[in-house]
Amino acid sequence: MAILNISSSPVTTPLEREGDITNNKTPKPISPDVPTYPLDTPQCSSTPPVLRHIQILKRPRPTSRITPRMALATTPARFGFKNLMETSMVNIQRAESRALNVPLIAPFTIATLRLEKVENVAIRIELSSGSVGWDLRELVLGIIYEMLKAGALDLASGIGGKIDKSEVLSAVEKYEKYHVHYGGEEEERKANYSDLANKYYDLVTSFYEFGWGESFHFADRWKGESLRESIKRNEHFLALQLGLKPGQKVLDVGCGIGGPLREIVRFSSTSITGLNNNEYQISRGKCYNLRASIATQELNGIAGVDKMCDFVKADFMKMPFSDNTFDAIYAIQATCHAPDAYGCYKEIYRVLKPGQYFAAHEWCMTDSYDPNNQEHQRIKAEIEIGDGLPDIRSTGKCLEALKQAGFEVIWGKDLALDSPVPWYLPLDKTHFSLTSFCLTVVGRFITKNLVKVLEAIGLAPKGSERIHDFLVKGAEGLVEGGK
Repeated sequence: MAILNISSSPVTTPLEREGDITNNKTPKPISPDVPTYPLDTPQCSSTPPVLRHIQILKRPRPTSRITPRMALATTPARFGFKNLMETSMVNIQRAESRALNVPLIAPFTIATLRLEKVENVAIRIELSSGSVGWDLRELVLGIIYEMLKAGALDLASGIGGKIDKSEVLSAVEKYEKYHVHYGGEEEERKANYSDLANKYYDLVTSFYEFGWGESFHFADRWKGESLRESIKRNEHFLALQLGLKPGQKVLDVGCGIGGPLREIVRFSSTSITGLNNNEYQISRGKCYNLRASIATQELNGIAGVDKMCDFVKADFMKMPFSDNTFDAIYAIQATCHAPDAYGCYKEIYRVLKPGQYFAAHEWCMTDSYDPNNQEHQRIKAEIEIGDGLPDIRSTGKCLEALKQAGFEVIWGKDLALDSPVPWYLPLDKTHFSLTSFCLTVVGRFITKNLVKVLEAIGLAPKGSERIHDFLVKGAEGLVEGGK
């Protein structure tokens, strides 16, 4: 079986799946407003008129539904403002029923960028003077300081990935020439899809880590939910819909640096293989695995995620696995890089055991996209260059390709239509968030100038600022498409 989440728009949007798979019965959609696990459980995951579509496909034999057990690890909270403990008292409290991004009023609660591994936590600041709260200017400057201190050198050292630093500018120029804005053609991008994707992820991965975290995907969001919480919730939901259970062998197609992979491993106690054709992202994923494993062992005394997941470098159009290898397969906004949807889905079908499920979040274009509309063409081209895509397929083409590959489509839905908070909100220039500060207009401005300075003094390779520029172009296209 396969569950396909498809996000569509005149251009594109992410998808997510909501439904129940039980004994070969058609899943009953679950309301996006109803959590599928306790409220005190940590929860967390681009394009012209966008549609998020989810679909479920079937391969002959059914599986039983099972609720995965949860084993999430957390690390101690660390509030990063300089000399904070010398001037104030910090009280960390549980905040299950309160939003983390509450208004800045006195007294106020906030969640900072440094609380990366702590869920549902609010910080109350009581100054030694007896007053409560900080001036907004001081607070923002503090977050900027933490952002720069924590990630500037990592960002600079990672730009270019496995590409020699002296060759980064040349790689940027070659990448740009694949795209419409620089005279590139769709057929050329498809013919060179592997080089296109590898150059893209070598160039942009450090920017993604700096601004987005470990999971490089969008998600529908509930009101009061942070971006990171929505991402995790979507990953948990995907695992639930696949019916994952401990000991199963699972494949993550196009795994990035393994953010979703690690989250789903901790959530379901399955064994997951991450498939990725980019060597640099695999090296980063292994570093994160080791780091997460150490934290898990120290806190819980159980085997770390490095014992439960691994990475394989390979092209998902030519997978190095035997037929009927995996108990479940998922892809989160990754197979959009395939030059041919049918060829990719056929490979997934081949390595999936009969009767099992494939779930996918896919980027698609909705029926509102008009290929003769120049504005739509421009938005689509911006998304393609900003996200390393050879093309953006329509929902209908994806559905047809899945059926041709042998899957039975069980269920699908555009979740963007019902999402209380727009999926593209983190990239919207009108939106400001302290917890996603790097993605805001101010955060982007700071990042651009930081990269410019690092490039000028030689800490970042030449061409770094141009990478930032085409990423911003892609973000603007996603927002326009989403709206």
